Amino acid sequence: MALLAYFLVMYQLQYSVNEKKYFYPFYSADMSDVVPPEVRPKPAVPAKPPNVGAPSPSSPFPPQGPGIGGGGGVSAPPPSAIPVPIGSHVPVHISSHSVGHGVGHGVGHGGSHSAAHNGGHAHSGSLSSGGGSTLLGYIGIDTIIEQMRKKTMKTGFDFNIMVVGHSGLGKSTLVNTLFKSQVSRRSAGWARDEKIPKTIEIKAVSHVLEEGGVKMKLTVVDTPGFGDQINNDNCWEPISKYINEQYEKFLKEEVNITRKKRIPDTRVHCCLYFISPTGHSLRQLDVEFMKRLSHSVNIIPVIAKSDTMTIEERQEFKQRVRKELEMGGIEFYPQKEFDEDMEDKSDNDKIREAMPFAVVGSDKEYQVNGKRVLGRKTAWGIVEVENPNHCEFALLRDFLIRSHLQDLKEVTHNIHYETYRAKRLNENGGLHSYEYLNDRTVPPRDLVPL
Repeated sequence: MALLAYFLVMYQLQYSVNEKKYFYPFYSADMSDVVPPEVRPKPAVPAKPPNVGAPSPSSPFPPQGPGIGGGGGVSAPPPSAIPVPIGSHVPVHISSHSVGHGVGHGVGHGGSHSAAHNGGHAHSGSLSSGGGSTLLGYIGIDTIIEQMRKKTMKTGFDFNIMVVGHSGLGKSTLVNTLFKSQVSRRSAGWARDEKIPKTIEIKAVSHVLEEGGVKMKLTVVDTPGFGDQINNDNCWEPISKYINEQYEKFLKEEVNITRKKRIPDTRVHCCLYFISPTGHSLRQLDVEFMKRLSHSVNIIPVIAKSDTMTIEERQEFKQRVRKELEMGGIEFYPQKEFDEDMEDKSDNDKIREAMPFAVVGSDKEYQVNGKRVLGRKTAWGIVEVENPNHCEFALLRDFLIRSHLQDLKEVTHNIHYETYRAKRLNENGGLHSYEYLNDRTVPPRDLVPL
């Protein structure tokens, strides 16, 4: 009976939020001495904003009201006024910073909000570095540049340069001056006082240069004996053959079924052609060589030992050489049709107007005005190699290394190599495995395309 009376009292008990008092409608006045059982009052629930609906049981965030994307005409409350229940009836106000980072990661990032209890309310939270996650840094698509830089610094890159010209024009000396290192054939074991023998073979010497954490495998291809014979007919054929062999070697690795992760690049990216400083005109051998190889490699003509001419003679000779190259239909790098935009065209036009570069090479230093400079000492003074008033070596180095080194590699791969690749594959009737292409015992009809 006592238990039944207890449940009856609990059923009749009512709580008024506005008046905040107990009343018992079925008790008479003389029963005032009866003490009701102890019942804990329910906590006060704050009034719900009119524009915020009931929270979804599956989401800790309140649903949007009519004014939030619903078109109801009621403006959305500020983020700091949106109540977000977190396992309690106490409303929590999220600051605009916390809402911006909390949606999608959970409110408070695992309880990193610090609540300041003031009248039963926890005010704006903040991200702490102790318990929650922190931003690692700037995020943007331009970070790909830094990623490429780091990868290039790890793997390094290759650059292959060929020097062609008569003996005695200072080809090896100029290359050593360009890279400020002994990278010519002399560094392979030749003594300075020892005469380098002339050979018909093409010499390639490779070195690994490192500067500022960037590694570059530099290969210098020399052509000793070019044009030194009495009969120079077809003397360009060994050079053309070498260039095509490097394309073929790269194509072989590219066509194989199991390719290397990084194909070794031995293709010639640049060919420096040395013109004798005659002061008159180009020789027939010069015109014939550049005409036959201009479509296979990037040719950059230079006037060697330009200190043997006066400034006026040098300018007249340069203009004459440019005119002869234009009349012969010889395209030297940078070609006009490869200009990508107006900025490239403007920069390349200035370079084309300065070509061919009149250069002087030297690996000896002299004291000039209290500074050590590279130069050539004569009876009239010292010709400073890096002085633009004396020669155009500084322009060549700036053009070759600082501004157009990567473009030389891209033109070699996208233009010259692709031309050779298309021609080579068309000759064999399609893309075939290189093992079949090299097997001369297999007739063409038995070649199976990949």
